[in-house]
Amino acid sequence: MSEHFKDKVIWITGASSGIGEALALQLAQQGARLILSARREKELKRVGALTKLPELDLMLLPFDLKDTSRASGLAAQIMNKFGRIDILINNGGQSQRSEVSETTEETERHLMEVNYFSAVNLAKAVLPYMLRIKSGHIVVVSSIAGKFGFYLRSSYSAAKHALHGYFESLRLENESKGIKVLMVCPGKVKTNISLNASLAKGTTHGKMDESHVNALSAEDAAKQIIVAILNNDEEIFVGGKELAIIKIKRFFPKMFSKIIRKQSPY
Repeated sequence: MSEHFKDKVIWITGASSGIGEALALQLAQQGARLILSARREKELKRVGALTKLPELDLMLLPFDLKDTSRASGLAAQIMNKFGRIDILINNGGQSQRSEVSETTEETERHLMEVNYFSAVNLAKAVLPYMLRIKSGHIVVVSSIAGKFGFYLRSSYSAAKHALHGYFESLRLENESKGIKVLMVCPGKVKTNISLNASLAKGTTHGKMDESHVNALSAEDAAKQIIVAILNNDEEIFVGGKELAIIKIKRFFPKMFSKIIRKQSPY
């Protein structure tokens, strides 16, 4: 157990299940003070209880990522209780399972709002407080889909690509001021991401992709993210053998093109 997280104030989005829940439980064990956010308040309360943190060290802050226009107000609530924000983990998001030709503009904008603009707005809300104390860590959960496009993932992949451009720029602008940025790119992790994925007209997929059934556990993914924070890594890839495709794309682009076309979107 690392002492690094003891008494650190950490805000986690998407904390009601999956990687977010696993991060909350593991960071609580390491002495962190937590702010847990997600859309489902009932599930947030469940996770909050599992952390076994006293009320002094725990704050439940439910909201929907599709509207982060009041992000500065949310950050102010955290500051009122804790007086600082040490780490923001932008983990919440929504995947996609729909073809470009069938996806409505409303769904495309929704996916960009949830996966890109929410992370931007929350980071901009906490950044002034981090700059004030010349210390802060922003963790952004992207995806290997942020490195290449894939079947049925057009808007999701676009949003994840955008995260890299934005937060790599934020890192360069603010690293001399004490701000660190970690980009996390999960491959296949056993969570509800495919169950909650958006279809063309905004309804949910409601099915667990076969490729995720025996994937890396959310608990193991969280462990890797925590180690990466401790190591001050700038980017990590989390998953199984599917991560090999990243190196193949970089060093053997023609081989990548052949391989990616043979993959199942599910």
